[in-house]
Amino acid sequence: MFKKILIANRGEIACRVIKTARKMGIRTVAVFSDADRDALHVEMADEAVHIGPAAAAESYLVIDKIVAACKATGAEAVHPGYGFLSEREAFPVALAKAGIVFIGPNPGAIAAMGDKIESKKAAARAKVSTVPGHLGEIGDPKEAVRIAREIGYPVMIKASAGGGGKGMRIAYDDKECEEGFASARSEAKSSFGDDRVFVEKFIVNPRHIEIQVLGDKHGNVVYLGERECSIQRRNQKVIEEAPSPLLDAATRKAMGEQAVALAKAVNYDSAGTVEFVAGQDRSFFFLEMNTRLQVEHPVTELVTGIDLVEQMIRVAAGEKLAFRQADIKLKGWAVESRIYAEDPYRNFLPSIGRLVRYRPPREGSSGGLTVRNDTGVTEGGEISMFYDPMIAKLVTHAPTRAAAIELQAEALDAFHIDGIQHNIPFLTALMQHPRWQSGNISTGFIKEEYPDGFAPREAAGDQLRTMAMVAAAIDHLDNERRRRISGQISGTPVRFAASRVVRLAGQEVRLTIDGGGAKPFVITLPGDDAGREQKTEVVSAWWPGDPVWTGRVGDRDISVQVRRILNGANLAWRGISVDAHVYTEREAALVALMPEKVAADTSKLLLCPMPGLVKAINVTVGQDVKAGDALCTVEAMKMENILRAERDAVVKAVNAKPGDSLAVDAVIMEFA
Repeated sequence: MFKKILIANRGEIACRVIKTARKMGIRTVAVFSDADRDALHVEMADEAVHIGPAAAAESYLVIDKIVAACKATGAEAVHPGYGFLSEREAFPVALAKAGIVFIGPNPGAIAAMGDKIESKKAAARAKVSTVPGHLGEIGDPKEAVRIAREIGYPVMIKASAGGGGKGMRIAYDDKECEEGFASARSEAKSSFGDDRVFVEKFIVNPRHIEIQVLGDKHGNVVYLGERECSIQRRNQKVIEEAPSPLLDAATRKAMGEQAVALAKAVNYDSAGTVEFVAGQDRSFFFLEMNTRLQVEHPVTELVTGIDLVEQMIRVAAGEKLAFRQADIKLKGWAVESRIYAEDPYRNFLPSIGRLVRYRPPREGSSGGLTVRNDTGVTEGGEISMFYDPMIAKLVTHAPTRAAAIELQAEALDAFHIDGIQHNIPFLTALMQHPRWQSGNISTGFIKEEYPDGFAPREAAGDQLRTMAMVAAAIDHLDNERRRRISGQISGTPVRFAASRVVRLAGQEVRLTIDGGGAKPFVITLPGDDAGREQKTEVVSAWWPGDPVWTGRVGDRDISVQVRRILNGANLAWRGISVDAHVYTEREAALVALMPEKVAADTSKLLLCPMPGLVKAINVTVGQDVKAGDALCTVEAMKMENILRAERDAVVKAVNAKPGDSLAVDAVIMEFA
């Protein structure tokens, strides 16, 4: 076994590998760029080596710097994580020349499967079901349109060296095909240094299901069940689960055996993933093979009990797999949410900045329930524009799918992040979505269910009353705290009225509140149609300043995000976000007379939705534009975002040019 390994990566996957290496008694070496000097993976590793500027092309993607770091520290092997150099054939070749072991598949397997065009040809030879398409390299937009017409729309334009949703576009007509070809090619060039793209048929209403395979250097290959990754945004996975609610035992076996056949055909000898696109009828077609550890590997680890990073290390050291296919059993259900630095209220555009607060839920296992949080950040750290915007992966495991989803919802409610925008509000709302809970999903889920963008769930019924009671409990505790301030003018003690009016979500909830101090609050709501009052006991150890109110309302344990606003608090729970204000009856009557402030009209402005670099301006002053026309392209976090006209208009002014770096909400252009 190795005594020291180097992790040629950053962020949560570097931290993840370090944890397993520690468990195995292996010392670790981290590498870091200028932007990651104070990163968590640098702090966790036994040693760390600086490898260059912030840009990945000058640090994490430079093979010679990784090899030099290995030689300087005496690292015997390298784990590549995912992304960066993990699927570059040249990387293990260079390591081997330097006498360093690559903790991953052999170069031949990477060459055969790492290129999406060649991998489809190999899959066809191995008699694996493949999607109809054109497997050759495409030279220009006109050729892409011609091929798309032959295949039949819709089609998927994909970068041959792509991954992580980059360099991928869906086209439903000739215009989208031309635009998508240019955009996919440009994005592929900047992300992977390889601008080759191909076209294949896009399966309508598809599901994304992948099989985890694991091979050793002695010819043994097994599959560890499947993961479903159908909840995607812009071809980027957002939610993953294992097993899939679609598959039955027969389909699982058929997919697993095809995945193993393909792996054996290319002498695969590490952890890898064979991805399939599946129809709702359980038909399936080979999509690609990722010759590395997947981002979503934790769900497989939780349902199989197998540490995939440990197996990769053991296989690289020459050990045989300690189990056979018959030994692989799936237990329970696991759900993973990817927590990104992005703004769900602004079409999920990237957000960068400092993590002023970062308080994940408590990890651990109890009563058959497990909460796990894989992350590479700490409070006070910075989300940089140079790398992927993922903050953490929150994973839950329970005996059933419904229980795993409920546990995930509870954990998301308790996950507090401040200082940047993030997608937790969307994830918490999604966990309550009936279609997601039913398992009737597809890769078009987000586009279909949120066609006009994401908005918080509306509070109503019991949910509205629950949040009103939490707001009243917070207000009452604040009042109690004020009573205990020292140095107050003596006299008759201040008594706060028990009757309260809580205004939230455009509605009023009238209640009375008693108790406090060492006793639970008892909140009474008005009578129902039969005239019966509802009394609810509210218990919590929350104290002003805590970012999450955790307690019990009636017979239910809940966690509510609390952010102070003027004369109240913003409360977020189960995808519902409301500004809550608690008044006396007299105050409520006066507030009702106050005029409301109207937001400024920005309907005639195109604002930059995130900090980024202007790549292209597609219109000129005086030009008529139609709804949906491309106005400009802004690049942020290695993703090119085409900003389109929301309605028909005339361009009045253009305030930016290609090459400009813009801040969020900067005015790019104005319309007449």
